[in-house]
Amino acid sequence: MSEFEKLVSEQMKIMDQLLELQSELDRCRQVEAELISLERDAKLDNVQDEIATKRKDLAGIQELFQRQTEQVIQSYRSTEKPSSYVQK
Repeated sequence: MSEFEKLVSEQMKIMDQLLELQSELDRCRQVEAELISLERDAKLDNVQDEIATKRKDLAGIQELFQRQTEQVIQSYRSTEKPSSYVQK
């Protein structure tokens, strides 16, 4: 085998290694992208859960506020003077 053939043979082996490594790198990048996407999905799920909790809390507070408002109105009505009473 000539020197040239040896060099070409070695270069072909290196080229195969490069192609294999490039393929592995591409696969790893794809896995990385999928994991990043899954992490975002997990964060999105967490945010959506938090939103649902806040909406539930808000509904409870709105209901409490409505009841308190009704109590204030009833209390005011029970203490106000009759409307037929007009001071002259």
